[in-house]
Parts: sequence; C-alpha cells; structure tokens
Amino acid sequence: MKQQIFNPYMPSWEYVPDGEPHVFGDRVYVYGSHDEFNGPVFCLGDYICYSAPVSNLKDWKYEGVIYKKDQDPAQDGRMVLYAPDVTQGPDGRYYIYYVMDKVGFVSVAVCDSPAGKYEFYGYVHYKDGTRLGDRKGDMPQFDPGVLTENGKVYLYTGFCGNHMKDRIGAMATVLDASDMLTIIEEPVVIAPGDHYSSAFDDKGNVVTPIKTDCTYPLVSTQNWCGFKDHEFFEAPSIRKIGDTYYFVFSSAVMHELCYATSKSPTKDFVYKGVIVSNCDLHIDSYKPADMPAAYGANNHGGFECINGEYYMFYHRHTNNSWYCRQGCAEKITVLSDGTIPQVEITSCGLNGGPLVAEGTYGTYIACNLFVKNKPSKYVGGSEYPKITQDGADGDENPGYIVNITNDATIGFKYFEFKNVNKITITTRGYFYGVYEVRTKWDGPVLGIIKTDSSNFWEQYSADIKIPDGIDSLYLTFNGGGNGQLRDITFN
Repeated sequence: MKQQIFNPYMPSWEYVPDGEPHVFGDRVYVYGSHDEFNGPVFCLGDYICYSAPVSNLKDWKYEGVIYKKDQDPAQDGRMVLYAPDVTQGPDGRYYIYYVMDKVGFVSVAVCDSPAGKYEFYGYVHYKDGTRLGDRKGDMPQFDPGVLTENGKVYLYTGFCGNHMKDRIGAMATVLDASDMLTIIEEPVVIAPGDHYSSAFDDKGNVVTPIKTDCTYPLVSTQNWCGFKDHEFFEAPSIRKIGDTYYFVFSSAVMHELCYATSKSPTKDFVYKGVIVSNCDLHIDSYKPADMPAAYGANNHGGFECINGEYYMFYHRHTNNSWYCRQGCAEKITVLSDGTIPQVEITSCGLNGGPLVAEGTYGTYIACNLFVKNKPSKYVGGSEYPKITQDGADGDENPGYIVNITNDATIGFKYFEFKNVNKITITTRGYFYGVYEVRTKWDGPVLGIIKTDSSNFWEQYSADIKIPDGIDSLYLTFNGGGNGQLRDITFN
C-alpha cells in the first residue's frame, strides 16, 4: 500500500495539542503544548516539535524536545508550559513566545534553527522594563500568537472565561522587532469576550456600559455585534493572506475555532465564521447541523499555506479527558472573497484524499464517536466510548476504543472502497452482540459482524459487500456489556 497519513498525524501515543504550523524553508514545523496520557491537568510535558517536508505531509519527523519547562527563570517547580507560537525575527533567529500557568506575563526563548534547542531570552515588557501583564490595569497574558513584518512583532494574547467581568477580550500588542521584546504600541482590544459583547446591540452601538478595572483602549467596537454567540475565549492565532489579516481564536463555546478579518493588524476585525469544530457542530453535510459527532471540548490551532494549499491544524480529545489532546489537521479552502467555509473533521486529514480500503487500520483514527440518541459535544461522560491506549505516557502502543456499549457508533471518513467483500474486526471485553456496518451513520445496514465476550483480542469476520467508491464507514454496536475495538481489516 502507498504511504498514507491519518488523524492524528503524529503517532497515536503522542499528545501535542494547540498546534501552530509554520513553514520555514522547505519544511513545515508544528509547535504546541504537550499533554501526557492520563495526565491530571493540561500541558505537563516539555515542548517538543514535529516537522514534515512541504512536498510530503505524510512524512512527519520527531524533532525531539526543543524547550524544557525548567529553563524559564520564573519557574517555581510547579508551573507548566501553555500553548506557544513561533516567529522568525529580522535577525534570522527563531523566537518562541509562551505563557506559564499561574503567571500573567509572556516569556520568550530563542534558537538559531526552527527545531533546535531553544534558550531563554527574556520577557515582553514596556519601555520602562515592566513586564506586560504586571502593570496595574493589564489583563493577564495567555496563549500568545505572533506575526513579524516590517520591523514589528504583532503579539496577540488573551483569555476570557465565560462571564469573566475583569476581562474585556483579545489583545493586540506591537513589539519592536529589533529586540523582539519591547512594546512600542500598547495593547488594544480587538475582539470581545462574552461578558463585554453584551454591551452592544445588533448594530454595534454601546447600550450597556461595562465597568472594568482594565485600562486597555477599545477598538473595532462598531463590528463587535458580529461576534455574538462566538465571542473570544482563548487560543489567538494570526495569519496574513494578501493584504488581509486573519485572527483565529477559540470561541466561548470552546469546541470551535472561529476567525475574524481586517486590513489592519490592530483594529477593525470583523467576525466571519467557524473554520473547524472538534465535535463537528454546525456541519450538516452528513448529519443534522446541531448534532455533535464526537466528544470535543476546548480547541486551539492555526492554519498555514503549505506547498500552495491551506491546512487547518486543531486538536481532539481522547481518554474521556480534557487533558489528553492530540493534533489533527484538515485541508481548507480560502474562497475568492477571502472567506473560509467550515471543514469537516475526518480520519484522512493530511492524506491528500481518502484512505485506501485495504489492509488493517487502528480504530484510534475514528473521527466520529458517539452514542445514538445520546450525543454530547463535551468529553467527560462515563457512559461514552473513548479512544485510549495501553501502557504509560510515551509507550509506543497503538490506541484503540473502549467503553463500547449499546448504540455506540464509530465512524471513519473517508475510504476509497474497491472490491471490498469482507470485513474483520479485532475485539475484546465482557460483551455480546453485533456490529452493524453502514456507509452513513443513519444509512441502511450493509451487514453485521457477530462478536462474543473474551479476555483477549480476538478477530471476528463477516462477508459484507461495500459499494465501490469514496465513502464513510460506520460501525454501530447493538448488544449488552462493555466492549473494546482495536482495528478493522478490509479484505
């Protein structure tokens, strides 16, 4: 079989969420935070990096640890590294911007190569040396996104939890690119949090004054009405296409990555829409728009033009946990008017087309996972199926699906079927029943695979003719008990 890639595009035992892709030279590098399997909180690991040739997004290379959490002088032994971003300075060096938990300032590390060993460099600060985030009236800094052009570094930060009265919205701050640290244009607010957006009517007029201790100037308020129900939450990311700036962010409902555009990097951003949701909400191409097709939660990522095509990087949740997130990616389309239609989450991701329905696939590449008549858009329910793994964090063990009970549905998009007449699955667990096989989650049953309880992985097969062509594959379990599903083989 030809080389293929699927979601997640990193190994199934790697947990790198918040992915920011950047092309440097002839390779694309993905920078993110680093969860641990079964971790009790977010981002316990050091920063690592993966890269791939721009000409072959199926060939990802592990670059190793690029920065350790104990390298920051402010580290007190208890803080973790939250989502970073990287930019190349005018001096040719690479700068990683990040915020640790429990503090509200932005740290910076530097390296001569995109994925080498970064060394601590300094803190973003005002001209008098005060760190951004430490001055009275500053909002705490969080999730930096960066863009360097024309001798300036545009820094985007912020976190606005639901109904937080002390947070206005996303911030844009301009730094001097000669040192990559010093503020030359003070922070302004470019997108509203959900508390502040309630001050505006549908025409953008201020109707309810909001009291706040923050001192940041407000800009773009005439357009803030468009953010209604998709207000800024976290995860700012910035890109530029032509003369248009694209501000990508996670909204207050968390599972979606939205975007706003402007001709200026620091004002007049207008809300445009959702690019991706990690539970596929709003997508109606294969299901009702309000039906979640996976267990999502917070989301973070950015898009990048790679070899002439645009790709959106985001993350999914596994192990029925908020803290075991994995990087995924989808090809997106930037239309002639500059808008980006929402894209489906898939199993084939960066593959450049559907997966070939030959041989064996691990079930951890499932993009749809839900219980019929009981879907949920957030992880955390003990009754839901989940993707997990054996062993400890870092063990090279393939993931698989557990907690499969009656009506659990597992979906893969997309395969190219040709002469598939038999399907074999590998299962274990205390359960009994059948898997119904479909090419649509609510479509006709093409066949059933009978299974039985076992303490060990066992294979079960059925002669099932799948029509030739590109389509989805769905397995819905009907029966009792609680089962596990490791892989699927097409014959």
